Amino acid sequence: MKTGIGQDSHRFLSEKTEKRCIIAGVYFDDVFGWDADSDGDIAYHAICNAITSVTHVPILGGLAIKMCHEEKITDSREYLLAAMKTLGNQKVVHVALTIEAKRPRMQKKIDQMRQNIAEVMGLEIAQVGMTCTSGDELTSFGRGEGGQCFCVITIQ
Repeated sequence: MKTGIGQDSHRFLSEKTEKRCIIAGVYFDDVFGWDADSDGDIAYHAICNAITSVTHVPILGGLAIKMCHEEKITDSREYLLAAMKTLGNQKVVHVALTIEAKRPRMQKKIDQMRQNIAEVMGLEIAQVGMTCTSGDELTSFGRGEGGQCFCVITIQ
């Protein structure tokens, strides 16, 4: 058994553009999109970083940069699929995420986010845990300036 941990965070764009806010493959229209080269999906990025902490293969700092800048792939789902391939014959048995953001309000969409993660990673929804917190204005994320996600992944 191995345990990986990952984190990702992004600020919101300062003005409305065609880029929408996406978290775990779910769109939120009540906030601006993420200030990121890709779609900025903080959940998928945190999972990629957790996988990197197990495999030592730099996904976001290496593979995703190439995919984004050279191949023009900005869908973070594709980065997560690439990260899963780096596991070889290792199997993910559980993934847990916690997201801190004052906005958007995510509670009603948690099940859809969990389902999206499960589908991309080839898991059952019961193998994906997720919590969200507003942060009580204690950090920039809690004040609504962006969002951050932490991920712990268990691999066998």
